[in-house]
Amino acid sequence: MPDADRFLAQAITLARDNVRKGGRPFGAVLVIDGEVVATGVNGVIETHDPTAHAELVAVRAAAIKRGTATLKGASVYASGHPCPMCLAAMRLAGITDISYAYSNEDGAPYGLTSAPLYADLSKPFADQQMTFAYRPVRPEGEMDIYDFWRDMQQG
Repeated sequence: MPDADRFLAQAITLARDNVRKGGRPFGAVLVIDGEVVATGVNGVIETHDPTAHAELVAVRAAAIKRGTATLKGASVYASGHPCPMCLAAMRLAGITDISYAYSNEDGAPYGLTSAPLYADLSKPFADQQMTFAYRPVRPEGEMDIYDFWRDMQQG
């Protein structure tokens, strides 16, 4: 069995075990140089944390384990199609190799699809279901936060 299939099978096993424990059917395996660095399962129900998706749990665990927010060269194997939040987090971490076993179309009959979210996010901000407002608040008498950050970085 090719490595990618083996890691996807592991993600599915994690998802299945999570369902047995009352969780949602999602698991993820994060691999660097052929070795599993971290795994995750969807913990949204148990933790009441809407960001506790399997991929994010695995990314967080790997970043903590490696002591860096950059996971360039890592591969993520997910049981289901990653949602936009998970894809954005993986991109921010430098992960560019992502494989998944179940598509949004596979999950749609079960209400397990992020396709509507992808569709909404592809619209201009003004047409999305959320309201976006730029309000350039700058507290009087205080240094601009970005200037403050730059100065703190320079010592």
